Amino acid sequence: MADRKQFFGEVTTDPELQKALQASRDTTVSEEELREQRISFAFGNAPASATDITKDSVWRASEHIRLK
Repeated sequence: MADRKQFFGEVTTDPELQKALQASRDTTVSEEELREQRISFAFGNAPASATDITKDSVWRASEHIRLK
């Protein structure tokens, strides 16, 4: 496996990133936001060759699929 340069030496943390992560810990995500994220994830993982899959078609399909 190839060596990754990012893992050599000392790792430093970006203070701005730390602030953003800390602020996000106190943020509540609504059910609608979660649904939109799931739809976006499903659409983004559809094969590029599947031209009949659109974000709208994924959204419509999500209306009928329920997770237990």
